[in-house]
Amino acid sequence: MNDCLFCKIIKGEIPSTKVYEDEFVYAFLDIDPQAPFHAVIVPKIHIKSTDEISGENSMYIAKIFEAVAKIAKYENLENGYRVVNNCGVDGGQTVGHIHFHLLARRNLQWPPG
Repeated sequence: MNDCLFCKIIKGEIPSTKVYEDEFVYAFLDIDPQAPFHAVIVPKIHIKSTDEISGENSMYIAKIFEAVAKIAKYENLENGYRVVNNCGVDGGQTVGHIHFHLLARRNLQWPPG
């Protein structure tokens, strides 16, 4: 996608602070953090939202959760963390590229506020 913000970040066209990368996944610090540690984790292929997960691309979602575990270990998030995905306008999705927020290093209340 030529106009996708996250595709541009993955390609290095827009700067980011990388926290993890492999052949399937890219993770970077959120520019508007909602916790002391707040990373955004995206697949390196364009999937618009959770609604577009299929048998052909679900392996990328599994790779995202493998990356979550690696990032949590590397960042010493032993007290816990939250993984969030927003889908669609009512779900709060603001970028049309599936992504997961990894939030940690504070007490995350439920329901989120």
